[in-house]
Parts: sequence; C-alpha cells; structure tokens
Amino acid sequence: MEYNRREASYIRASEQVKAIKEFYVSIILYFIIIPILIWINYQTTSFPWAIFPALGWGFGLVVTGMAAHGINPLWGKEWERKKIQELLNKEGF
Repeated sequence: MEYNRREASYIRASEQVKAIKEFYVSIILYFIIIPILIWINYQTTSFPWAIFPALGWGFGLVVTGMAAHGINPLWGKEWERKKIQELLNKEGF
C-alpha cells in the first residue's frame, strides 16, 4: 500500500515538474516572438495589431502558470476533494 502511494506521489510530482518546465519554455518563446511581432507591426503598418497576440498569449501564460504551480482560484484542492468524494459515493462508479 505504501509503495503505491509513493509511486502515485512520484507520478504527480513528475507531471507537475513537466508542466512547470513547459510553462517556462512558453515564457521564453513569448519574450522572443512577441518582440519580433512588434517589430514586424512597426515596420508594416501604423495599426498596433501586435497587441492582440501579446495580450492573448499573455493571458494564456497566466492561466498556464497558475495551473503549473497548482494555483486555481475556481477549482482548488478543496473542490477536487469534494468532487472525488462525490464520485466515489456515486453508485455504479
């Protein structure tokens, strides 16, 4: 029993580390690609269209970062615990 619990903890930890790593790669790409888009925008037109991908991707980074670090203001650990218990109590599950 203890071995299974440790193995499950290891799997969860490795998944979280992978998510954090992917988040950091996304940040690096953001800070490389967005300035290129801003430069292209500046060279081609006076309309600041580069703000749209910057804001959209930035919002995605915030959400991804929160998920990678276990921060979820809407569906936190308490909600997960209650939902798991609800499913376990359900007949036929």
